[in-house]
Amino acid sequence: MARRDEAFAAYVARRRPQLFRTAWLLCGDPHRAEDVVQAALTRLYVAWPRVQRADSVDAYVRRAVVNAHLDEGRRPWRREAPASDHLPEEAVPAPEEHGDLWAALRVLPPGQRRVVVLRHWWGLSVEETAADLGISPGTVKSQTSAALAALRASLQGENA
Repeated sequence: MARRDEAFAAYVARRRPQLFRTAWLLCGDPHRAEDVVQAALTRLYVAWPRVQRADSVDAYVRRAVVNAHLDEGRRPWRREAPASDHLPEEAVPAPEEHGDLWAALRVLPPGQRRVVVLRHWWGLSVEETAADLGISPGTVKSQTSAALAALRASLQGENA
């Protein structure tokens, strides 16, 4: 049990900042992001003996973060509270020079935001993103295209 906990703690220490940033990019609120990460890590801990033997722990935990984000969004009280507009003060703050990018990302529809975060923040392929989100590669491509066009338009509008 101690060995299991050590391996889990080492993984979490290494990946938690990226998981938090992923959750924050998905939901736009640091408090909700913390809830999402905690839910994902709880699922990961329960499945840790099986997951750590798998090919990709990262794939499992990315999927857990996305699913926890989707679960959080389905809760009725979450629909009533607007997302925070401020960046989190801890855990890998966004670089100052990208503030406009993060603001533009937050206004994308959730599906497009998820695809952009997995494709461009995590650097996943179209196929990996499709597998993580449970959607087709064609949907990943169309969502990515629409999201990048919206980001481009938003950023050009701010710089014009």
